[in-house]
Amino acid sequence: MSQKIKIVPSGEKAVLVGIITQLQNEKKSKEYLDELAFLVETAGATPVKRFTQKMAKTNPKTFIGSGKINEIAHYVKENEIDIIIFDDELSPSQQRNIEEVFGDRKVLDRTNLILDIFARRAQTAHACTQVELAQYQYLLPRLTNLWTHLSKQKGGIGMKGPGETEIETDRRIIRERITLLQKKLKTIDKQMATQRKNRGQMIRVSLVGYTNVGKSTIMNALSKSEVFAENKLFATLDTTVRKVVIQNLPFLLSDTVGFIRKLPTQLVESFKSTLDEVRESDFLLHIVDVSHAHFEEQVASVNKILDEIQASDKPTLMVFNKIDLFTYTKKDEDDLTPRTSSNNSLDDWKNTWMSKMNNNCIFISAHEKQNWEEFKTIVYDLVKEIHARRYPYNKFLY
Repeated sequence: MSQKIKIVPSGEKAVLVGIITQLQNEKKSKEYLDELAFLVETAGATPVKRFTQKMAKTNPKTFIGSGKINEIAHYVKENEIDIIIFDDELSPSQQRNIEEVFGDRKVLDRTNLILDIFARRAQTAHACTQVELAQYQYLLPRLTNLWTHLSKQKGGIGMKGPGETEIETDRRIIRERITLLQKKLKTIDKQMATQRKNRGQMIRVSLVGYTNVGKSTIMNALSKSEVFAENKLFATLDTTVRKVVIQNLPFLLSDTVGFIRKLPTQLVESFKSTLDEVRESDFLLHIVDVSHAHFEEQVASVNKILDEIQASDKPTLMVFNKIDLFTYTKKDEDDLTPRTSSNNSLDDWKNTWMSKMNNNCIFISAHEKQNWEEFKTIVYDLVKEIHARRYPYNKFLY
């Protein structure tokens, strides 16, 4: 009973379904669906078409209206689509009702998809345990009709009662498994806490940021090591710690799991121990992909999660990465339409809220090494200041 969550086989065709509400306008809905499409590609499927519906609130039975769901069902049948993916988390009853409409085709929600990607990327025992725990917590309320590996158990002659039903047995097995995984995580957490204590007199710096902003690339460039990095979401799941030396100053640098909007609560809970690395750091490097059209919202998402794990008060350097990929739409002088963020050049951005950060931000390209030496100097000065205050009698390396 190792993996019950639906895995997305590569090469499958998928349609994406989102909604437009008062809280989520058309522009934001498109942005979320863009991100969902990237998640689908990361999982190995191909997004073929998107469906959106304007609604005051979601339909408690089928998430979207019956007319729209019939339209999607017709398209799915005509074009031989394999998976229908919803951009929000579906309740167990919504999932069952939607599955009845689509028959044998798979219906996934955003949470299920993210869990699937995490399951593929998990390498170490720690990450595998965290992902498995999150999967079972997601699965527990959704057991009905998911699988039938046990026929209904009946009590024998002279036995009292009809025995457990299949669903009750499944729930009991899953609850026992969840308890076991939680105990296993506690043991691993103790081991990791011991490892962190044994790291000696060195300042700890953590790379934090949205997924796919270039944290692992910066880690590789600073530590001259080979941490797995690629242009996909959640390429890093396990926290990697490396010793970095800039000039005469050694310190520890941690590469952490990337954050994402609408991150499933099960994953935040399961990955609390991974985020301990961030909580226990002395200093954060908040990496931002400045070439992304909506990087400001990504920054807000990361700050929200840092707040949740009580790490928002730490000294932070904002690192605006990927300036080599940055583009903007230049506004003509006779253009009278309102100016938007897409019309801002890098210099314009530097004069916005970023100018109030008291030099706690820098624009770089880790890939092309633009402003790289300046970045290393700033990191050196910041770490040196904390180091001198924390270990006044430590004479650095030489």
